[in-house]
Amino acid sequence: MTKFATRPARILLATAFAMAFAAPSMAADPTADTVVATVNGTQITLGAMVAAREMLPEQYKSLPDDVLFKGILDQIIQQTALSQEAEAGKLKLRDTLTIDNQKRGYLAGSVLSAVAKAAVTDDAVQKLFDEKYGHAAPAQEYHAAHILVATEDEAKAIRAELDKGGDFAAIAKEKSTDKGSAANGGDLGWFGTGMMVKPFEDAVVAMQPGKISDPVKSDFGWHVIKLEEVRTKAAPKLEEVKAELQGDIQQKAVEDKVKAVTASAKIEKSVDGIDPAILKNTALIDN
Repeated sequence: MTKFATRPARILLATAFAMAFAAPSMAADPTADTVVATVNGTQITLGAMVAAREMLPEQYKSLPDDVLFKGILDQIIQQTALSQEAEAGKLKLRDTLTIDNQKRGYLAGSVLSAVAKAAVTDDAVQKLFDEKYGHAAPAQEYHAAHILVATEDEAKAIRAELDKGGDFAAIAKEKSTDKGSAANGGDLGWFGTGMMVKPFEDAVVAMQPGKISDPVKSDFGWHVIKLEEVRTKAAPKLEEVKAELQGDIQQKAVEDKVKAVTASAKIEKSVDGIDPAILKNTALIDN
């Protein structure tokens, strides 16, 4: 039949093939305004899909591109159809207020996100590193174990048992009220100064490795402490604390931005006479 096709038919056939081959090139440079679907006349754009992907948790972003593309498109289509049904009826005050709150939260978050991102520079990280660690001396770290009990008499009895050759780890597992460390024979691992309560820290700092303390009282009870080891921890290198420094920089930048914006805004509060408990009254927005 193709052999004897009329000229108009051959033209249509050629046009169809041309369109089929041309289609990919037409979509080769899509933009945010490229329409990927319509729902009852409402257009869904590629930009909306890109924005939706940006909001997904990281585990979803790792899905294959074709799976994610279809999933996002289907979701937006479904949401559009459902939102059209909601808008066809009368929106409750709760709905409009929630939409306003979400918009406000998103816009505020986008400003702070940009501020936080811009604040982290190599110079800023280096400057903060120099301030925090540039003159830091090597610090002592301690590896200790303890047995915690409620009374001094109990602590003295445990110390006497240890003096007679009792096994520290076994006694800790049996008698220590600090169940977290007791499971490990009283082992507290490595810690630096400032990480333990003051009476405990003072006792540890004064001890020699391998020694056991007399009973030590703290807010938690009575401790019998065994100092295992002491080591010197060198000041950290930049790469070791870079993430921490970046977080500190971002937090300060965000706090400074919030303070500056609110300080420059004209704010008038009218809350006198309003019982804070009224926030529980959801009937205010459900009517």
